[in-house]
Amino acid sequence: MTKLKIWNATTSWEEAEAAWDKGAVIAAQKKPLKRLKTLPFMPGITPETARHLKWKSFKYLLFRPRGKILIKYILKHPFKYTFRYLISLFRKKSFIREGDFFLYGIPSVNFFEKLCHNKKAKIVVGFSYCQKPFECPEGRFSKGCLADPNHEVCRQCDIGKIIAASEEKMIPIVIPTVHAIGEMLFELKERFPNKKILFLITACEMTLNMFGNFSHMLGVKGIGVRLDGRICNTMRAFELSEEGIKPGLTVVTDETQRRILDLVKKITMKPQSNVCDRKACCPTEHQTDEDEEQNSIRHCKPLFSPRCKKNKL
Repeated sequence: MTKLKIWNATTSWEEAEAAWDKGAVIAAQKKPLKRLKTLPFMPGITPETARHLKWKSFKYLLFRPRGKILIKYILKHPFKYTFRYLISLFRKKSFIREGDFFLYGIPSVNFFEKLCHNKKAKIVVGFSYCQKPFECPEGRFSKGCLADPNHEVCRQCDIGKIIAASEEKMIPIVIPTVHAIGEMLFELKERFPNKKILFLITACEMTLNMFGNFSHMLGVKGIGVRLDGRICNTMRAFELSEEGIKPGLTVVTDETQRRILDLVKKITMKPQSNVCDRKACCPTEHQTDEDEEQNSIRHCKPLFSPRCKKNKL
């Protein structure tokens, strides 16, 4: 995956994005992509599919052939993973929803930004394969992504733009199946035991509902972004898509794409300098969550604390 040269420290975000968009317009004139003319009105999950969805997702993830790999990972720490999963099952919802953003293990998008600024953070930025354009040079049902800013298709692709704007701590991937993303998260946790694995991924609403409990089981936090367009809203459509049978195109709306880019921008930027120094300024104004599994970073209380020296006006 190639990073656009102008998206670097010597160029402002606004200049880089303007240059990217200008190139996308030129690419569209040479080779326009097939796009949805209108967004279909489809429920995120059909009523029949919504019944016993937690059981359906559990059965699908673990009792399919590739589920054996996930079971091997789980058996390395069976009590920990089982306890977390059971706790998650008792929650009515495994996420907090803010529009097209589904929040897992975090109270807000702002809190996610703080987690991403932690030096120990590793951020998986994932995209469902069905979001790839039909003309994708790497093929649609694959984890391949050329992300070449000089390629006419990549330059018009929403995925290509986000990857171009991302930074080193972000790990961009294309997700062909739910088992693939599950295996990768397990692998990252083993490869980087001292890192905090976070995620920002796109998926259909049904998928975001189905597998939230497993993110809690893994102890990873992040944001799922709801896809629109020709989504999977039944188990049969979902199963076919997992086998590469997905004739329809899914998209993120313009508004949601803007939210993703704004979030990536904030993550790539350094934290604001007006946040006080934890040790030298007002150590009594900071708290550390003792449960490292739930929140392993130190975080400030709201700014303008009366005892904070740097916040005195």
